Amino acid sequence: MIKFLFSFMLSVVFANVAHSQTQMPSFFSDSMVLQQQTDAAIWGTDKPNTQVTVKGSWGKSSKATTDANGKWRLKLATPAAGGPYTLTIKGSQTITLNNVLMGEVWLCSGQSNMEMPVNGYANQPIIGSNETILNSTNSNIRVYTSTRLVTRTPADNIKGNWRFASPATTGSFSATAYYFAKKLHSVTGVPIGLIVTAWGASSVESWMDSTTLASYTKVIIPEKIVYNQANVTHTIMYNTMLHAYIGYTIKGAIWYQGESNRRNPKEYQSLFSAMIESWRKQWQQGAFPFYFVQLAPHSTNINLTSALVREAQLKTMQSVEKTGMAVTLDIGEQVNIHPSQKELVGNRLAYWALAKDYNYKGIAFSGPVYKNMEKTKGDSLIVSFDYAELGMTTFGKPLSEFEIAGQDSVFYPARAIFTRDRRNCITVWSESVKSPVSVRYAFKNWVEGSLFNTHGLPASSFRTDNW
Repeated sequence: MIKFLFSFMLSVVFANVAHSQTQMPSFFSDSMVLQQQTDAAIWGTDKPNTQVTVKGSWGKSSKATTDANGKWRLKLATPAAGGPYTLTIKGSQTITLNNVLMGEVWLCSGQSNMEMPVNGYANQPIIGSNETILNSTNSNIRVYTSTRLVTRTPADNIKGNWRFASPATTGSFSATAYYFAKKLHSVTGVPIGLIVTAWGASSVESWMDSTTLASYTKVIIPEKIVYNQANVTHTIMYNTMLHAYIGYTIKGAIWYQGESNRRNPKEYQSLFSAMIESWRKQWQQGAFPFYFVQLAPHSTNINLTSALVREAQLKTMQSVEKTGMAVTLDIGEQVNIHPSQKELVGNRLAYWALAKDYNYKGIAFSGPVYKNMEKTKGDSLIVSFDYAELGMTTFGKPLSEFEIAGQDSVFYPARAIFTRDRRNCITVWSESVKSPVSVRYAFKNWVEGSLFNTHGLPASSFRTDNW
């Protein structure tokens, strides 16, 4: 009995000591990257009613007092890109963070195609991975990769550590995120910090908080979360893999997800749009940039489910401010849901950021996007496109994957040519369709895109009907 009481008293003492210590989430640590030239949010816990001072070696400091629950949060002015600096946090204890850089911080999230490392998966390679890894040494590209956790309620911490790019580390980095960072850094010259939080096969519903999700569907969170079903359980990815980061000052976010919502493609646009807006609201940074990858073609789906998700993603880009979409219609793999050309994906995401957020003029950032359709006097249709100022091309391949239909809603393969004297237009017709009323391009699950703008960016699939 005495031994039990002694052990109990020790546990209480250690619990009180732990509560009284100055603590911060794991991502506030050595080698971290803070967003440059802003008021960066920093937070943690300590004893209730304790003053906490945070001071950067660049000469700025800020103070906060913990609340009744021991929580504190403040904002610290950050300098222009550079470093390394030290960050000193002084509360009931003193914490010193070393080798801190100022740069551009991007949140990278989604499912397995975002999670997929530069090393690739078993029997699923990343093209060029060996050369990428060999030549990757760069302490100005740093990645914080979330460890997996399952919790029913929102977590305040996600364990991990900041690592800079090198042959010893880069192979384990998200390939899409790494190539995105590599392109940004090569052009801007400033440090890039990536927070990667992704889980294979996760649904968009799992990344939404319960209050937002409840506006669209009944929220079901079981009392006991099954680990291998957490990724498709309502709100669990939000609780587990996102909540802890909310408020960390970022430049923007990149996203690669959608495969797991092929079962409800008609709802995907509203869910995805609501998720983006809810993240922005909770971050309290305004409409930060949000760039995402459109699903690549794949053959295992039925009933046009992938095409419908791609359509929902296109409509999201067109309706939600400060979003952009990297099209992958040309790099899908018929029997592999994880396309191997991740460098192209990362680059295409980076083009959006470079053009829209870093003010690089004269570069293309989107492939052709359907604009409108004209009916001619004959039996053909003329389709015009945005983002094709210098015209379009197939790079020597046939212009294919167009279909047209009449009032009977039956689609037939169509012939297509670039419209003479109208460089952003294509004329489409079929001998099988008189008086056509609708056209589709690449509106299939598996397809090889043939249409590009002259900068080599592929057109998105589309349809003009809603049948």
